[in-house]
Amino acid sequence: MLEKTVGEKLIKTGLKLASAESCTGGLVGHRLTNIAGSSVYYLGGVISYDNSVKQNVLQVPAEILNTVGAVSEQCALAMAHGVRKLLGADLAISTTGIAGPGGATPDKPVGLVFIGLVDGLGYEKCECFIWSGDRETNKALSAEAALKMVEDYLALKLVAD
Repeated sequence: MLEKTVGEKLIKTGLKLASAESCTGGLVGHRLTNIAGSSVYYLGGVISYDNSVKQNVLQVPAEILNTVGAVSEQCALAMAHGVRKLLGADLAISTTGIAGPGGATPDKPVGLVFIGLVDGLGYEKCECFIWSGDRETNKALSAEAALKMVEDYLALKLVAD
């Protein structure tokens, strides 16, 4: 289980993680908290499904939401920065996208997801995916990709330290 590996690596690094989720609806947090003792390294998360929550709670600038939209690299990174600051975490992961079956536009198809990862030291990364499953599959694949992104970051951190 990827969430178990992530937890073990968070314990080894001593880092605390937070999550900001939109299209995954809390699935990343759910998976992390399925591991007993996860409160040692997982501070919590914000499910910012509506743009008003992204803006008012996570401090995503209105300009991002009004220009490139909630399903964008800029929004994913802003969400991650916002939840990291809000919860006082060392590391934050975010998900935003179109799980389907509706909500697509010509430029943003169903399955389009952006996952952002930031730390408190200036590191930020965003990955873009286009899944081809149904809503539940797209959510599951997005949560898995988010956890994998955290794991990859932690693996590099452990090698560097």
